[in-house]
Amino acid sequence: MSGIDAAKRRLRRELLEVRSRLTGDDAREEAAVLAGRALLLPELAGARTVAAYVSVGGEPGTGVLLEELRRRGIRVLLPVLLPDDDLDWAAYEGPESLAEVGRAGRLTLREPSGPRLGPEAVTGADVVLLPGLAADRAGMRLGRGGGSYDRVLARLAAAGAEPALLVLLHDHELLAEVPAEPHDQPVHVVLTPSGTHRVRGRD
Repeated sequence: MSGIDAAKRRLRRELLEVRSRLTGDDAREEAAVLAGRALLLPELAGARTVAAYVSVGGEPGTGVLLEELRRRGIRVLLPVLLPDDDLDWAAYEGPESLAEVGRAGRLTLREPSGPRLGPEAVTGADVVLLPGLAADRAGMRLGRGGGSYDRVLARLAAAGAEPALLVLLHDHELLAEVPAEPHDQPVHVVLTPSGTHRVRGRD
């Protein structure tokens, strides 16, 4: 294991421990604030398709944002985890369209129950909302380490797609620096309850 890998593992453990202590009230309040902040972004205002995710555990809540995007007529794609940890996609049709899916040794996920659109569907998104445990002010994101979203980002690059990349975090998860490897790609915007941090421009 490289020094960077070890640093990522340590940081993940620390951040997940803090998330495990967050209360439901904290999550509900943050979800509303983050949704309001996200909806002010010009990237979302002009989007026709947004690839997002359903928050689980101590992740900043996405439910309010998903519903508001749908209400505005924006097509929302949600991930379906495949056996090899790659992601398929299906359209979000409201909370009632989500099914709980348990996998051994993992968090129970809530996934869309509609027709699968294929892993390439994400390449048609104008905005991709990435889950993360932390990010720094250069936009480097720390994920959970499963590699699912590394594949998504590689798929976008291979297709020549350039959606806006966003990550939602708790305030304490915006760090001065996140351990990064050469293949790691920065996001464009980090959203926390206390602010919007635009970390790199778009041509």
